[in-house]
Amino acid sequence: MDPSTTAIGTWSGGRFMHFGEAIAAERLQALLRPGEGIDTVIGADVYGEGEADRLLGASLRGVARERYCLIGAIGHDFYEGTREGAKGFPRFTDPRLRDASGYARYLRSATERSLRRIGAERFDLLLLHNPDRTGYRSPAVWEGMRALREAGLTRLLGVAPGPANGFTLDLIDCFERFAKDIDWAMIIFSPLEPWPGELVLDAAAKHNVELITRVVDYGGLFHDDLIGEEDFPEHDHRRFRPAGWVAAGREKLERMRPYARAHALSPLQLACAWNLAHDSVRCVAPTLTQERGPAARAIEDKRAELAAVRAPSPLTEEEVRAIRAIGENGGCMALKGASAEYEGTPQADRWELGELATVAARWGIDPARDLSKRELSVT
Repeated sequence: MDPSTTAIGTWSGGRFMHFGEAIAAERLQALLRPGEGIDTVIGADVYGEGEADRLLGASLRGVARERYCLIGAIGHDFYEGTREGAKGFPRFTDPRLRDASGYARYLRSATERSLRRIGAERFDLLLLHNPDRTGYRSPAVWEGMRALREAGLTRLLGVAPGPANGFTLDLIDCFERFAKDIDWAMIIFSPLEPWPGELVLDAAAKHNVELITRVVDYGGLFHDDLIGEEDFPEHDHRRFRPAGWVAAGREKLERMRPYARAHALSPLQLACAWNLAHDSVRCVAPTLTQERGPAARAIEDKRAELAAVRAPSPLTEEEVRAIRAIGENGGCMALKGASAEYEGTPQADRWELGELATVAARWGIDPARDLSKRELSVT
């Protein structure tokens, strides 16, 4: 299968990525099992250093292979790399680990190991996960990715920037360089976070790249049971957001509710419908989170709500524009990747703008205006 309208990833459920409570393995396994309206599952080999693959494999047992779309992601080397605190494991392109002559060998090995853990022969779609500057630009990387398709280890190829927001020009440049090898990309996009993801939509359309959108739920806010920030577990990733983001987001959500009611949609379904109203967006993959506290809904109810999402979107163009205006967030944060605001030695997730200024010019993007933090704001 190709990726379907709705998808669920192994980052849901709090076991491998810290969002909300960590649910029991059996409960997450049932959540990930394809069917009942969700036929696409997304894994990443680095989650749990392979444990998420194994749990995903358990969830797939007994399901006919042609009944679901299996998406994998590789790119962080937890085999030879050393975890660097909150930064995680280094990318496989880190020069401390190997040079370009070893990229294809690593990609083949990582893909085969991930498939063995899952118990599958091939991926339907394999994503280059959180690439660094080299990953976006190196022919050796994409020759290695192409070789995986030629070997029958995946049918489709793609790229998944992150984990933080940004990489806008890097992603567009990657499309331009390697369009023949990129079928899909995964971006952060939501009615409460339209910027900067919206800036890559035209380039994706031009290069026939279809999009999976994550963080559609905006940190869980569109699940409508996130009331405040005081109940976050100690290591919850959402603690990195600016203080007050939940209250500010809920105020905007209240202004969006009339559009949800007009189409008999829940807030999450409205967010998904808004994303799917954009031509290049073909699949939505929000994080399913088990919150704490008396207002918390069962994560299984959130899955059922996502499973009921349908394409095409029922929203009109006017409604899409109005919702986007409510969610305006331009310039609210410093973005990762190539930046006019950064000078100095390239870091793992930030580097100088350099020649990407010409990419920006081709797409009518002014880096100083469109990709820079303008003022302190809640996001």
